Amino acid sequence: MESPPQKIKPEIAKYLPFNAIIPGLLLTAGVAILAEYLKKIPSLSLFSSLIIAIILGIILKNTVGVSQIFKPGITFSLKRILRLSIILLGLRLSLPQILAVGPAGLVIVFVTLTSTFIFTCWFGRQIGVNQKLTKLIAAGTSICGASAIVATNGVVEGKDEDVAYAVAIVTIFGTLSMLLYPFLSTFLQVNSQEFGIWCGVSIHETAQVIAAAFQGGDVSGEFGTIAKLSRVIFLAPVVLTLGFVSSGSSNSSPETKSKKLPIPWFVFGFIALMLLNSGNVFPEGLKKSVTEINHFLLTISMAGMGLKTSILEIKQNGIKPLYLGAVSWVFISVLSFSLIKAFY
Repeated sequence: MESPPQKIKPEIAKYLPFNAIIPGLLLTAGVAILAEYLKKIPSLSLFSSLIIAIILGIILKNTVGVSQIFKPGITFSLKRILRLSIILLGLRLSLPQILAVGPAGLVIVFVTLTSTFIFTCWFGRQIGVNQKLTKLIAAGTSICGASAIVATNGVVEGKDEDVAYAVAIVTIFGTLSMLLYPFLSTFLQVNSQEFGIWCGVSIHETAQVIAAAFQGGDVSGEFGTIAKLSRVIFLAPVVLTLGFVSSGSSNSSPETKSKKLPIPWFVFGFIALMLLNSGNVFPEGLKKSVTEINHFLLTISMAGMGLKTSILEIKQNGIKPLYLGAVSWVFISVLSFSLIKAFY
């Protein structure tokens, strides 16, 4: 007689990672799809689907909760998928795009970015914000919002609550810039090129830059987009630098540090794709398709971030990080505007 089929024992099943991550992957993908749908609502269209996904994830986590069965897939979304999506971001950039902003524009981008990052880290220490959260806020403010925060966390290794808090901060102040800059442009008497570069150099999220800059016209919108992409290129050197600094300043023993150096290998993939893209290796149709897919992958990662974030733990950080984000926002806005007026 034929024996009945054998069931996989629980102690064996746990070593089958693919099966383990499916429930969590379906959950994060579902949240990402909902975020993309909600973004089409006019009142939410100015917000990135990345931001909407993390908010939805936080709501789910802190209301109905997240069962243990989903956790492996959520972690996979947050770690593996995120790193793949950061690599694929390289297809959005090319060296000709960066050079199009001109020597003066590149100087403004570099000085503003580095000064803001250094100032934010310094001021964070002065007011007692934990160093990991401070670096995340610094990266999000000075480089490219949520994408920079999650990439930086790959080497800073802050808590999920730190990442969520930093993302909330750049969302708040980036949105304020998006709403205020068009009104300020008339008062400050800037031309289309100056306004576009100001938006691109100082506003946090790409979607926020586009929304603000194109209110000044097509010329303003184009310069804003190019200036913003010029900031994104600095993501790689900043993350690499933080990785090596973290390995050198760790409190662990030399033996432990030699076993685990936080070298962000995914950044090298990002650089490689950018260089290949600069040589026009990839067809435009392929780049467009991969970019669209990658945006969804980033949204899945942000959903995973939200699903691991506890509001109670965010509250433990207090109001100081919000104060740090506000001061950093004023700093980057004023400095970038001053440099634009000096160079143009």
